[in-house]
Amino acid sequence: MTLPAPAAVTPHLLRTTDLGREGVLEVLVEAAQLRAELRVDPRAGLDRLAGRSLVMLFEKPSLRTRVSFEIGIAKLGGHAVHLDHRTERLGVRESIGDYARNLERWTDVVVARVFEHRTLEQLAEASRVPVVNALSDRFHPCQALADLLTLADHGRPPGESAIAYVGEGNNVCHSLMESIAVVGGRFLAITPPDRRPDRGIEQECRALAEASGAKIEWSDDPAAVAGADAVYTDTWFSMGSSMGSSMGDAADPDLARDKRRELAGYRVDAELMRIAGPQALFMHCLPAHRGEEVLDEVIDGPASVVFDQAENRMHAQNALLFRLLRDR
Repeated sequence: MTLPAPAAVTPHLLRTTDLGREGVLEVLVEAAQLRAELRVDPRAGLDRLAGRSLVMLFEKPSLRTRVSFEIGIAKLGGHAVHLDHRTERLGVRESIGDYARNLERWTDVVVARVFEHRTLEQLAEASRVPVVNALSDRFHPCQALADLLTLADHGRPPGESAIAYVGEGNNVCHSLMESIAVVGGRFLAITPPDRRPDRGIEQECRALAEASGAKIEWSDDPAAVAGADAVYTDTWFSMGSSMGSSMGDAADPDLARDKRRELAGYRVDAELMRIAGPQALFMHCLPAHRGEEVLDEVIDGPASVVFDQAENRMHAQNALLFRLLRDR
């Protein structure tokens, strides 16, 4: 008995650019269709990925990512297995390559939430089944797909949205910037000079923007949010930056104090939303540190769409899984 030959190119999603413009738009259309079908009939998608399996490798804690992938693939007729790596990093017990070559014999797709982006790259290099980035230190593409879907739901279609990201130029910021660079629109990162997005990623996005017509900009002035369709922020402290610490980069009191002081002027409050304008949505990938990067008056206010974003994680990821697996 012989094994089936691997596909010539295994599709992975490590960052938004892996999909390209047409791929992103296809995922968004499919996500909206799947969501509409499931709202009418919860069993409507059971034939989409019937018999397919998903393995989740999580080095970091999770609420939205784990639940949305587990329930999502179940709604499409498949099933998920969760492997908890919060106390043992991938590559410690056995090499990442060997890990991937085992998993590909049992599962149809690997979803990984990791500390270092290089871990995902090593998984993808060794795997004959798709690897999906469920968050790394560099990118968070599944969140960005959900964000684009949410913007479209609220009348800001792909290619026409203006997003002002306020705070620290982190993984969420990078994937949002990439997404706008790929599909078009305007992305403005508003951060302290020492907290701006990675310069290399920024340069890549500016190059992509030349083809899409997007505008990729940076400012250190919070008032630059004026006229944005959405004001987006994220927690100032990354989750679990070091093994054994759920505090992440908030674990060092002195560094945490300095960072809070530096970012205090970039807090999203009612005044900042007023500057943005009455059309501006408020977005956050969650979890939120209320009173720190955002105040209750905003996240619980009428402009907030944060729980729409959370719901759309499942629908966007379902569409992504269907796209990655339908021809395999």
